[in-house]
Amino acid sequence: MLMDQKLNGLTSAEVEHRVKCKESNLPIKPMTRSYKRIFIDNICTLFNLINVVIAALIIYTGSYKNVLFLGVIISNISIGIIQEIRAKKSVDKLSLLNQAKTTVIREGIERKIDQQELVKDDLIIVRRGDQLCVDGIVIKTDGLEVDESQLTGESDPVYKHNESEVMSGSFVLSGSAYINVTNVGVKSYASKIAMEAKKSKDINSELIRTLKKIIKMLTFAIIPIGILLFTSKMTSGIDKNQAILGTSAAVIGMIPEGLILITSIALAVGVINLTRKKVLVKTMGSIENLARVDLLCLDKTGTITDGNIKVKDFISISNDGSANEENVNNLKKCILTLVNSLEDDNSTSLALKDYLNESYNWSIVKKIPFSSERKWSAVSFEEHGSYVMGAPEFIFKDLSEGVKKIIDMSACKGERILAFAYSDIVIKDNKIPDDLRIIGLATMEDTIRYEAEETLKYFKDQGVAVRIISGDNAKTVSKIATRAGVEGAQQYVDMSEIKDSKDLAFYAESYKVFGRVSPEQKKKLIKTFKEQGYTVGMTGDGVNDILALKEADCSIAMAEGSDAAKGVSDFVLLDSNFKSMVGVVMEGRRVVNNIQQIASQYLMKTVYSTILATLFIFINSAYPFHPIQLMPITALGVGIPSFFLALRPNYSQIKDGFLINVLTPAFSSGISVVAYIITIMILGSIFELSYGMKSTLCVLLTGAVCFTSLVRISKPINKKIGIMLIALISTFVTLIVFFRNIFSLESILSFKILTIAIPLLLTVIPVYNLIRTVITILIRKYIDLKYKVKYKMQI
Repeated sequence: MLMDQKLNGLTSAEVEHRVKCKESNLPIKPMTRSYKRIFIDNICTLFNLINVVIAALIIYTGSYKNVLFLGVIISNISIGIIQEIRAKKSVDKLSLLNQAKTTVIREGIERKIDQQELVKDDLIIVRRGDQLCVDGIVIKTDGLEVDESQLTGESDPVYKHNESEVMSGSFVLSGSAYINVTNVGVKSYASKIAMEAKKSKDINSELIRTLKKIIKMLTFAIIPIGILLFTSKMTSGIDKNQAILGTSAAVIGMIPEGLILITSIALAVGVINLTRKKVLVKTMGSIENLARVDLLCLDKTGTITDGNIKVKDFISISNDGSANEENVNNLKKCILTLVNSLEDDNSTSLALKDYLNESYNWSIVKKIPFSSERKWSAVSFEEHGSYVMGAPEFIFKDLSEGVKKIIDMSACKGERILAFAYSDIVIKDNKIPDDLRIIGLATMEDTIRYEAEETLKYFKDQGVAVRIISGDNAKTVSKIATRAGVEGAQQYVDMSEIKDSKDLAFYAESYKVFGRVSPEQKKKLIKTFKEQGYTVGMTGDGVNDILALKEADCSIAMAEGSDAAKGVSDFVLLDSNFKSMVGVVMEGRRVVNNIQQIASQYLMKTVYSTILATLFIFINSAYPFHPIQLMPITALGVGIPSFFLALRPNYSQIKDGFLINVLTPAFSSGISVVAYIITIMILGSIFELSYGMKSTLCVLLTGAVCFTSLVRISKPINKKIGIMLIALISTFVTLIVFFRNIFSLESILSFKILTIAIPLLLTVIPVYNLIRTVITILIRKYIDLKYKVKYKMQI
């Protein structure tokens, strides 16, 4: 009677009282940054501070037009904030659709509520696949097992009994329980872990990692180089205002301001595009990781199959191991009694309930719910013995030849086989009794997703290797994978027979389908693939996939899957459509390919500005640029085209790495600019050109190199891109010819300037190509050398 009262839960008045006492749960922390954080992070940066200081120094000189660069900076900040807010709204709106509900009992009625509506002393029900969002004490349980790896780092299942404590962050691996909530909000363990991601792995994004390195290096370089350059010019007798303007131009040129902006915009637009396709993106960096995936590991159930299982047939087995058709009806009643007693809501149990229609009303003594580690479940009944169901090879060490033949024939058809067994003994300590005997088999069929074959073909054509990792019978999984079009699916292995993890590298390299894989083995397989040099993507939908999903470089869950799987994944396909994977990969490739191309233009400016600033510390001459003179080059050769190029469709496979794809063109064009400016300085001294003439020639040649590089990275050039390039080059020429006074330039139509400019302009393309060839060779040699050193260290 007392237990029944405990299971009634709180009344409405009690809930209202606890809400007033601020004893309600905290809302789930959003995955996106707050509006305040977006504004602060976009405005309060070191580079912005440097720009403000430079603007103040320029104002001191009285050359107010050189402060116009601040307009570009303000525009960049505004655009970045607007795009991130758009992405935030899209993700927050979509994440609400994916928000997990909690089953609570109030006034004796079971209902679903949002997690933030929970209050202290609530009574909640948790089942396999749920993740606890509050702390509590178990009131009543049927074999509750939880994964507390979030709390302890240990992935072994932890058994919970009545009066056991459970903490938020735990995943329910098996069984169910009534739990009395003891701690909510800031007092619960949930407030101490990352609830928005519910995982501990970092996003290993090469793009973001490299950009952070570049910013870090520039942070240490810009200020000392700027100070040394200014000091050098002042001690050389150059006018103070001229020294300030030259140093300002050098420092502004070294800052790849737009690179961070355009990267953020491209990723934000990628997130927005994916949300429109009903794909929830947890972190921006995961878009790049999925684009780089070259090995995709798929869990069979819920991924290449739709999770709907159909029962095909029941086979009753007599004591001598032969089929016994006369006892089938009795077997069916026993099976339905077992299934109803377990109260599991997995696809196998639902299929059995749907197929069967009659059961016994036996009194239950003990229940052992299904778990992915055991691969069996059981119930002991009063006066009726114990019944077990699960994978045949996990229940029995040996089977008769007749039963083996039935199982093998079904596996060859791609059918799942479920064994049923009986014992007179009540099960103790979750161990199978010694006198267990087989009483029947059920053959079941998975339904392959209609889009699976087409999607798998896409990955094959794109050079992405596919591996199937499943807890089901290896031969069955192999047949289903073959039907779905997985290349090499005939190469399968039963991982239940593999005990030594040292051999995993051999099996990972030799087989395409892995059956009877335990959750821990899934994780180890993913880790082995990563050690072999693959960028690994993993899809899954159940609690048995959690460890593997967390280990993978990029993880994808289906919305129909468990809360636990969705909680640890980087992406959630809200329409549970496997074909959506294609769109996600293509969007990732578009983002990464475009960023890699346009990043070289921004870094070109950084390269030549850094080299020139360093050289002019030792050259007894004014720095060849003023801030205003860089604006046509930066805006027309870098900024404006980057917005068009960042958003164009570019779905080609990502090749090489960031170093080759970005630094090769950046250093090629940057060094070309330095070479031409040094040449102009030498020729200027020989022909006694004024500072204005030398600056004009530097702007002209820098623009020529910049547009040469732009044309190169814009390939393939379609009609729209072609029109854009012609318009940009025409505008650049118009500005330096007809609006030269605004940019402090001399007339390029003067005889002295044309005499030098024309020959140099004719050499730009061949010189750029030559330097690019040399740079490519040097960078590849550096990478090869680095790889050899790393390989020797590993040996």
